[in-house]
Amino acid sequence: MLCVSVNAIGVSGNITIPKSLQLRPSLSLSHSPMATNSVRVAAAQMTSISDLAANFATCSRLVKEAASVGAKLLCFPEAFSYVGTKDGDSVSVAQPLDGPIMNQYCSLARESSIWLSLGGFQEKGSDPQHLCNTHVIVDDTGKIRSSYRKIHLFDVDVPGGRVYKESNFTESGKDIVAVDSPIGRLGLSVCYDLRFPEMYQLLRFQHEAQVLLVPAAFTKVTGEAHWEILLRARAIENQCYVIAAAQTGKHNDKRESYGDTLIIDPWGTIVGQLPDRLSTGIAIADIDLTLVDSVRKKMPIAKQRKPIDFWKAASL
Repeated sequence: MLCVSVNAIGVSGNITIPKSLQLRPSLSLSHSPMATNSVRVAAAQMTSISDLAANFATCSRLVKEAASVGAKLLCFPEAFSYVGTKDGDSVSVAQPLDGPIMNQYCSLARESSIWLSLGGFQEKGSDPQHLCNTHVIVDDTGKIRSSYRKIHLFDVDVPGGRVYKESNFTESGKDIVAVDSPIGRLGLSVCYDLRFPEMYQLLRFQHEAQVLLVPAAFTKVTGEAHWEILLRARAIENQCYVIAAAQTGKHNDKRESYGDTLIIDPWGTIVGQLPDRLSTGIAIADIDLTLVDSVRKKMPIAKQRKPIDFWKAASL
């Protein structure tokens, strides 16, 4: 058996890693002491393809790894269950949240007694031509606790890359969603939402989120330029943990994602990260909500921020 120090806030401690997980490149443990009042979380990195069964097999393996090291929540990236070979392919595999695909993932959560953040599921839309890009939270009994439909759709001409038009086949969501969990109050989002800070401010200041979840499949060009910077900014300005599970590598001849799965604390420090940006695996960290409370108490921006009416009336 192998003992490894794990990154967290608090007193020194070690965990014992099962022999089956020793020296496996898919598992990343951060390296500072574990707090006695911390909760272990995990974030997956993977390269989904246009094969539902193959993607499920990968997810199943990662769930078992996360459960084996005591994670209470495992976060998967956007499009974890399917990435099509061309735009709009996902519509053909879209299902309702009570359909057989989601039921498989609910069974995974129940069998391993772990909460799952399933970011970017292809949920059947209101007509045959559209789906919803839906972030689903499943508890450790396999019950769906909450779902969020992606609000900001990726309609972008990427500099030096291709043109994306997510709205051609995806319906935009309308509701901000937060939900309580064993690791704190979760604020839900998906990928391109990351560029719209007002959404995360609503999650923090109106919906009392403590942990912001950002499952994503960022393009290689935009990821290299902005991924880490934006994630750390959302953590710092909202004084929340941020868990960002990422797709990585080439899914097919036309699509490549920038992989860098990160867990970030409310001070903006990266506390969990895979050493290989292109690997499939899980990053693990121990989060401590007393750190959230401490940061917010010492820098009380919730009390000091101005209401929207102040800015409407402010002179230019």
